[in-house]
Amino acid sequence: MVENAITVQGLVKSYGCLRAVDGLSFEVNRGEIFAFLGPNGAGKSTTIEILECLRPQSEGLVTVLGNDVTDSRGAHGIKERIGVLPQDFSAIDRLTVKENLNLFAKMYSNSTDVDELMELLGLSEKANVRFGSLSGGQKQRVGVAASLVNDPDLIFLDEPTTGLDPDIRRTTWDIIKKLKQSGKTFFLTTHYMEEAQALAERIGVVVKGRFVALGTPSELMEKFGGQKMMIFKGGGQPVYDALQARFDGMTISGNNVDLPFSRTVEIQEALSALSQRGICCEMEEKTPTMEDVFLNLTGYTIKAGGEAA
Repeated sequence: MVENAITVQGLVKSYGCLRAVDGLSFEVNRGEIFAFLGPNGAGKSTTIEILECLRPQSEGLVTVLGNDVTDSRGAHGIKERIGVLPQDFSAIDRLTVKENLNLFAKMYSNSTDVDELMELLGLSEKANVRFGSLSGGQKQRVGVAASLVNDPDLIFLDEPTTGLDPDIRRTTWDIIKKLKQSGKTFFLTTHYMEEAQALAERIGVVVKGRFVALGTPSELMEKFGGQKMMIFKGGGQPVYDALQARFDGMTISGNNVDLPFSRTVEIQEALSALSQRGICCEMEEKTPTMEDVFLNLTGYTIKAGGEAA
C-alpha cells in the first residue's frame, strides 16, 4: 500500500497563454483532510478535475492512490476507488433519494449498502422523498451520500457548502468529520476561510494557480496570521495612558484599546498595571484566523460568492 493518497509534482494546466495551474507540487497523506483555499479562478477546480482523471494536465506528474492519471488502466482504477461531490451537485428530481443513490451505486463494480449510507447521513426519513422536493441542505447531503456509494478510499469535495446557510454548512462539516474518523481521505476545495480552518489538517493557499502558502492551520496562523490581540473594551484613554509606557504597538479605536501580545505574562502585567490605577474594564482576546492569514499573504479577502475583493 502506498503511503500517499495523492502525489503531485510540477503540475501545469495551460489554455493557450493562460496557465490556470502553474507548477503545483504537493502530497496528500492517507486518512487526512487536505484543503485548497482560494478565490474563484485560482485553479482549484481545474486541479481537482485533473486528479479525478476528468481533465488532462499540460505538464507534471500526478499519481492518485498509486496510479498515474495519464495511464488509461490506472485512470479506470482511480475512478473505481474515488468518490466525488462536484460543485452544483444535482440528481434526478423525479426519483426518490433512495432511487437516486441506487442508480449511482449501479455505476460501480463495488458498492456499499444504500440503507446504511442513508442512516449514516441522516437521510433515512427522506428515503422515499423525491430529490426535487428536498431543501438545499438535504440535496447536498444526498450529494455526500452519492460520493460514498462505492465505499471510496479518497473523496473529492469541490466547494461542498457553497450557497448553504451557516447552520447547514456546519452540519455538513460534522458529517465530513464523522466520515474522516472511519479512515477516509478527503481532498477539499473551498473559498470559505472558516471551513478550511475547521476541517483541514493541512491547507494549501492557492492564488492564480500557485501556492502562496502550504501547512497546517496552526502553522499558517502562527507564521502569517499576525499577533494575538487583547482588546480592552470601553477602557479608552485611561487604559491607554496606563499601559503605553510598558507596551509597544498599542492602538486606541473609539473607546477600545488593542494590545498585541505573544505571552500570557504580558497580559498579567497589563492587568496589574490597570489594577494599580483602579481601572477595571471588559476584555476580549482576538486570535489570528485563516482570514487574517489570507489577507496578510495576498492583500485582499474573498467575498461570500468566492470572488476576490
